[in-house]
Amino acid sequence: MCYGTDGWQLFTERNPPTFFVAVLTDINSERHYCACFTFWEAVESAQGEEEEESSSPIQPAQLFAPKSLVLVSRLDHADVFRNSLGLIYTIYVDGLSVSLENVIGNLLTCTIPITGGAQRTISLGAGDRQVIQTPINDSLPVSSCSVALLFQQLGITNVLYLFCAALTEHKILFLSSSYQRLTDACRALLALMFPLKYSFTYVPILPAQLLEVLSTPTPFIIGVHSIFQSETQELLDVVIADLDGGTVNVPECVHISLLPEPLLQQTREALSMVLDPELEVADLAFPPSTVSASSLKMQDKEIRAVFLRLFAQLLQGYRWCLHIIRIHPEPVIRFHKAAFLGQRGLTEDDFLTKVLEGMAFAGFVTERGAPYRSIDLFDELVAYEVKRMRAEEGNKQKILRHIKELAEKLYKNENPYPAVTMHKVQKPTEGCHLRLHQKPFPRLDEGTVQWIIDQATAKLQTAPPAVKAEKKCMVPSGPPIGMSAILERNGNALANSARRLEVVRNCISYVFENKMLEAKKLFPAVLRAMKGRAARHCLTQELNLHVQQNRAVLDHQQFDFVIRMMNCCLQDCTAMDEHGIAAALLPLVTAFCRKLSPGITQFAYSCVQEHVVWTNIQFWEAMFYCDVQNHIRALYLDNNEENHTDELDPLMVCFAKQNKPPSSLVLAPTLIR
Repeated sequence: MCYGTDGWQLFTERNPPTFFVAVLTDINSERHYCACFTFWEAVESAQGEEEEESSSPIQPAQLFAPKSLVLVSRLDHADVFRNSLGLIYTIYVDGLSVSLENVIGNLLTCTIPITGGAQRTISLGAGDRQVIQTPINDSLPVSSCSVALLFQQLGITNVLYLFCAALTEHKILFLSSSYQRLTDACRALLALMFPLKYSFTYVPILPAQLLEVLSTPTPFIIGVHSIFQSETQELLDVVIADLDGGTVNVPECVHISLLPEPLLQQTREALSMVLDPELEVADLAFPPSTVSASSLKMQDKEIRAVFLRLFAQLLQGYRWCLHIIRIHPEPVIRFHKAAFLGQRGLTEDDFLTKVLEGMAFAGFVTERGAPYRSIDLFDELVAYEVKRMRAEEGNKQKILRHIKELAEKLYKNENPYPAVTMHKVQKPTEGCHLRLHQKPFPRLDEGTVQWIIDQATAKLQTAPPAVKAEKKCMVPSGPPIGMSAILERNGNALANSARRLEVVRNCISYVFENKMLEAKKLFPAVLRAMKGRAARHCLTQELNLHVQQNRAVLDHQQFDFVIRMMNCCLQDCTAMDEHGIAAALLPLVTAFCRKLSPGITQFAYSCVQEHVVWTNIQFWEAMFYCDVQNHIRALYLDNNEENHTDELDPLMVCFAKQNKPPSSLVLAPTLIR
């Protein structure tokens, strides 16, 4: 137990030193890492608790009080914190002839290299040597072994529940008797969420005095020592993960939406291949003699590679659904959620819908939506590896090979110089904490420490400033999502045959050629075909061609046929308009018309007003932004470029006016300055 987390108290025996790292978040959402090294000192009766009676069988000299060395930093280097605080303790407990003020002054003034795979050797002046490495790309989380340990503690199924709960903004509480395991578990869960970033309350170690925070109505990821487990039993809307017992408790009133199939099953199988490779050969008559899991550090990266592949499959093609809003002084990028869900046939999927509506994904769009920025492993995976993952589905050996390739990249990013063995940090004598006559930790001379800090600050002022080199480039969009990539909940793609599309085209041609008898013969087949998405897109394209040919003024029979087809086309559209049918029809219903009498014209929009999509404010907002963007695109793109973008993806062309590729999906990088 440590002073500051569950209260200050005396012990009847001297415990070995402990170490853990807590995380604090300031008002600007910046995280501060607090390394706590705790040891115990004997106290005299004057230092004991006032309520101790003289008749107590425990004498004052046999009481021990905790004392903590705390190092607060904006940088996350847990091993450096452990070694540095441990060295200070070693100097104190073993009585080394080294000035504590010099060591602490050097610790507070040592220069840490900026990110980019740099390394630096530091010494605190006690014959020590430490090598600090920074990741090559700081956008990728550093997990060490925490992810692998989390799976060891809870198992595949439980961690997947926590993963889905975090993405869908549920409250998550970790319990353990180890403070460091609480921190590692919270860190691991955040690493699994990459490329999304958690934006709610994040407190890996919650002090006892703040347990009332668990009743907050907002989502959180919090760790609490297991001695307070009884005080968490009344939490009815919190998912509780017991790291020591290996269990995850989901209250009855909490529903956790899981990954859509087949991604859920594919993720389970991939994790099983990484964590339990012997399972694949368990039934073989002659199993190979050498089948073993990777080392813990590499297994950690392999697990993260599985989740990186998962996000690439979930978010593939997301850049084609980014929408630029230019009515503000600075362009704002928004995500066309309806189009994204519609392309996958997942408009009714609870999990993906909640993820896209969450704060983490909003931050993802803000951070990664820009077309010109630094890119990382996720960007490369979405842009260049989606086709490979699709081709390797069902082939476990190829999937495992890809996982190991990604794991190597993650490991190299975290350990740019894996062969470094230059660490030299003196450790205390074994059993030194049991010494009977140990002097108290000395009071430091603040003046000496401040003088060392001032000297180092003066040197830094004359040194050239460290500059972080950022390699920016155009972000590759990756392949657009075609029909083959659509994931339907029932596993079947609703696609119309070429013959049905031909029937739609012929019927429309007969209508505009005034061959009403032939049109009537085909009309029932056209109405049946309208159940399919491709036929509805075909209808909007064919009608648009006739508008461009100035054939929008119809006679009564033609008008009735067109209105019936439009209503049939719209009746299966949801309020989201996930397939862009209503967006494509909107310019058409204001174009087609008929003459009722001299001076009186009836437009098509007056006959298609009963559909739910017209009541959706988000639909009209998106259409306004899209119309603005179309006019801006016209200033930059000539007709040849327009025609070229028309060929990008047949599923997208219905989103913009006049059936041109939607501005929200083209995201032409040259348009953003």
